Amino acid sequence: MNDGGTSIRVVIADDQPLLRHSLAAVINANHDMTVVGEAGTGDEVVGLSAELRPDVVLMDIRMPGTDGIAATRRVTTGAGTGSVKVIVLTMFELDEYVRAALHAGASGFLLKDSHPDALLDAIRRTHRGESPFAPKVLTRMIEAYIAQPARAQPARAQPARLDALTARETEVLTLVGHGLSNDEIAARLTISIKTVKTHIGNLLSKLQARDRAHLVIAAYEGDLVHSAR
Repeated sequence: MNDGGTSIRVVIADDQPLLRHSLAAVINANHDMTVVGEAGTGDEVVGLSAELRPDVVLMDIRMPGTDGIAATRRVTTGAGTGSVKVIVLTMFELDEYVRAALHAGASGFLLKDSHPDALLDAIRRTHRGESPFAPKVLTRMIEAYIAQPARAQPARAQPARLDALTARETEVLTLVGHGLSNDEIAARLTISIKTVKTHIGNLLSKLQARDRAHLVIAAYEGDLVHSAR
């Protein structure tokens, strides 16, 4: 393992040892990240997250016992693990479990057949608090989730309260919800990239959102953006 002091610390959770070891080999070959633990079940990854406090967990959905969705919820809401970010591993791009995992607190998902460079980029982006997806891809994915019939959706948290936002922050949140990148938001509002990043940081804090994915969800659930039906 790479034991550099500034490495992104990663835990891999998957019930297939060969896949875990393959992912670990790819990750540990990079100087800026290291695998600090591996788990084969949901209960194991919850325990490892509490013990090791990693920066990022790669979470398989279908594992024995506690599945990846329940494990994600326990990790992201745990007293000592709330800052841990989760990337869900899946075989299917718009699997219903992925959408459930987002509402359980996951920061995004990664296809198991993704190129190694995509894996590394997703880990770095997630560690920085960004989405692993291009903004418009993220928006389409969440729109598909929001558009589901209510009976098919997992239980959701209460929509974020938006009344504490300034008018400018509301504008920025709306544009995030529409899938605009930071550069596009800056151009649309005629402000600097630095100012956009400041507004994004304020939104994350005020809405208690983990990352950009959850800002998009907040924009939809706050009726700033409406899904096409």
